Amino acid sequence: MQEFFEFRLLPRVLYKSGLVAEMGAELSSLGATKAFIVTDAGLVKSGLVEHVQQALAETVEVVGVYSDVPPNSSVTVVEAAAAQARESGADLLVALGGGSPIDTAKAMRILITEGGNLLDYEGINILERRLIPMVAIPTTAGTGSEASNFAVIKDEANNVKLSFTSPYLAPELAILDPQVTQSLPAHLAAATGMDTLTHAFETYVSTESEPMSDALALGAVEIVSNYLRDATHHGPTNEEARGQMLIASCMAGIAFTNAYLGAVHALAHATGGHFPLHHGLLNSIFLPHVVAFNASTVPDRYARLARAFGINTGGRPREEVIDDLIAGLRQLASDCGLITQLRDLGIPEDALPMLAEQAFGDGAIYHNPVAPTVDDLLGILQAAW
Repeated sequence: MQEFFEFRLLPRVLYKSGLVAEMGAELSSLGATKAFIVTDAGLVKSGLVEHVQQALAETVEVVGVYSDVPPNSSVTVVEAAAAQARESGADLLVALGGGSPIDTAKAMRILITEGGNLLDYEGINILERRLIPMVAIPTTAGTGSEASNFAVIKDEANNVKLSFTSPYLAPELAILDPQVTQSLPAHLAAATGMDTLTHAFETYVSTESEPMSDALALGAVEIVSNYLRDATHHGPTNEEARGQMLIASCMAGIAFTNAYLGAVHALAHATGGHFPLHHGLLNSIFLPHVVAFNASTVPDRYARLARAFGINTGGRPREEVIDDLIAGLRQLASDCGLITQLRDLGIPEDALPMLAEQAFGDGAIYHNPVAPTVDDLLGILQAAW
């Protein structure tokens, strides 16, 4: 066991079916009077934004809604939304949606509080004070952004994804309500669920892993292995499965905030920066290949993950267990209807060297249990292609 580790407890997390309708009373502790909602057009169309507005109105005034957040948010979107929120006089941001609206709201907080150029705050621990308060209501079970101190925003000018990291970026309150995930389409339930699984896997084998993040990561893996298939195929009628996946996503989010991620995310960030593809889907494709790459360095860790995943590990060679784990990851993705090869997403093979170079410079790579070379990353990309 490590002689020293630090574990951050981030937002207050509340879970209950139907909690969104009751959340107005929870806002009094934040001292806010004017709320600004950050979301996407699909959630407006679904009626969920109106539902949230009604709940907020019991306690605060809703002074604006920004609903043009795309699946992969950008610096331009953050700047436009922040300007609108600032003009409205908002003193509270409420992010409703998946990782993109939540990360957008996090980045907006920087501009609203600090002003200036968003790119000036890229990196680790640049911020020095508390930001405008924020509530996160995830409608997907994948990113864990409601519980993390990270925000990932695309720089469209350079086709790269930028990472912002600071304890001050974590929301003050996370609302987990399985009812708001009931309308999530099956393919998004699957992709976001594999994102949760990837967070847990990478956290557990990270060079920064520690006992408390380990426990959360293993718990999240067990939940995903038991509930993702039902949450994908029977989500609208299986509130338990959707609720369990929300819990797993939040657990994994807290875990990776403390222990960080690895090569899967570096590769997904690079690929997603150049091609408009779902982050969770890319993680799902890369995860088995990175497990195979890392396996000889941390076999005991992957064997423990295999046990949490439901693989029979008793008295068997670790290599055999890990082979079954890799096969199990591919089977889970396939069972949930996800594409499993990059070529089937329209990524040209001649783009792979460029993606390898870019992944090599991604911050997530530094916590991978094996320090990969650019050639190593190219080999993983070719195998995934």
